[in-house]
Amino acid sequence: MPLGPALRARIDTLDPARPVLIAGPTASGKSALALEIAERQGGVVVNADALQVFDDWRVLTARPSAAEEARAPHSLYGHIAGSTAYSVGDWLREVASVLHGARPIITGGTGLYFTALTEGLAEIPPTPPEIRTAADARLAQHGLDAMVAELDAATAQRIDLRNPMRVQRAWEVLHATGRGLRAWQEDTPPPLLPVTETQRFVFDAPKDWLTPRIERRFDLMLAQGALEEARANLDTWSPALPSAKAIGAAELIAHLRGEMTLTEATDRATILTRQFAKRQRTWFKSRMSDWPKVTPEDLS
Repeated sequence: MPLGPALRARIDTLDPARPVLIAGPTASGKSALALEIAERQGGVVVNADALQVFDDWRVLTARPSAAEEARAPHSLYGHIAGSTAYSVGDWLREVASVLHGARPIITGGTGLYFTALTEGLAEIPPTPPEIRTAADARLAQHGLDAMVAELDAATAQRIDLRNPMRVQRAWEVLHATGRGLRAWQEDTPPPLLPVTETQRFVFDAPKDWLTPRIERRFDLMLAQGALEEARANLDTWSPALPSAKAIGAAELIAHLRGEMTLTEATDRATILTRQFAKRQRTWFKSRMSDWPKVTPEDLS
């Protein structure tokens, strides 16, 4: 991804001793910016994407390639088995150790990771397996609206009620602890890395600019071996696996099982990616409105 002269000039003004945070929606170019900073100034590129931690979908989650990883140190990529649950709390505990090493350049599209890092994370008890099972069944049988209706009012006012993962998490917390997610959040401890101690970028990626990039990227993933990656995961595939949330995984598995054509799988995965990017843009606009922006003009 090319970087324009203005963006390169911004890189050169960064303090090499201070952490860098780079957030943005999928396919916007944030990983390329992180790598550029690491090569020009030094530092370790640290993953802040909830799906790139898993080891079984490298291509489909757009993890850095082996060649890219050879250009600069990388951390927290592909180090968790796809069958292992991994939460924002897990990520925060791991990133805490990274902060004490080389200057971190933390990049990804999971807004909650950045919020937890710079604002703190509520110390909520783990969800018991039986509550998780009940939540999965509740959502599958009765739908998102029914689950939303059972949330406490304070929490419902603060989360994205169109995001099934966020709603289910809030439902689980309420039923496991008898206390709403918002109440837990109000007791949040101090952050690991206050935002004032960082140098920040957030990609401002308009829909009409990002959509063609998303469409091209899935074709590129296929060219890079995404279908072969799906075939390698076919025997152990289950939609219940934590890594199964990788966009396009279920569709490519369905294609390999003869349940849809490759064109249908590609079209469906592209639609899901566009919808995901829209949710990401909404989060960043809401929670990171004061972060310095990277625009399409900065990338040319």
